[in-house]
Amino acid sequence: MDKISLEQELQNNAYPGRGIVIGRSMDGKAAITAYFIMGRSSNSRNRIFVQEGDGIRTQAFDPSKLEDPSLIIYAPVRVYENITIVTNGDQTDTVYDGLEMGLTFEQSLRSREFEPDGPNYTPRISGVLEIENGTYKYAMSILKSQNNNPAACNRYTFSYENPLAGEGRFLHTYMQDGDPLPSFEGEPKLVETEGCIDEFTKKVWESLNEENKVSLFVRFIDLETGNVETRIVNKNK
Repeated sequence: MDKISLEQELQNNAYPGRGIVIGRSMDGKAAITAYFIMGRSSNSRNRIFVQEGDGIRTQAFDPSKLEDPSLIIYAPVRVYENITIVTNGDQTDTVYDGLEMGLTFEQSLRSREFEPDGPNYTPRISGVLEIENGTYKYAMSILKSQNNNPAACNRYTFSYENPLAGEGRFLHTYMQDGDPLPSFEGEPKLVETEGCIDEFTKKVWESLNEENKVSLFVRFIDLETGNVETRIVNKNK
């Protein structure tokens, strides 16, 4: 698989939906992850990311305009011991609870399917970063309908050990804009992860479609010290 530019991939897609990037910094010193949300409806666009404990939560920017909160208000990022969980829905809590019970990432998600938002049946995308004694591995998952048919759920898990410096994987919900929205296909894309946290955050945010982007979360975790740096960018201010 050829490594591609994350910036160009985002710039060439007006609506990838929600997206997760996980990988390793260019200098090899940090595990990195990013999560962004986009929106086409006023309800989806009426959101911000706010910090909550070790993670983040979505929140209505204007509570008076909040319509249906069921699929848009959730905790995208939580931390369980040495594992950082990043997802595009309330399955963050499912994974957290599963890990707490001794289940694996994949086992935890067995109880979940794609989102019940027909005709799109948005895929549930999830990732976990595990850091222990300076070693680092991560995994990503997508739960999707069979070609927008809700009668079948396809489950894919991708695991990455000893990720290389300057590389990451990018998984997003939709191939592009459409009606219905076409679900992501294939394995997570191999992308470049250049720059320090501020440079990386700026590149991702500025590459997202200006009309549709809503919020961005970026985190760098030092593999030696465990120190965490986080950036949150919200379009609504």
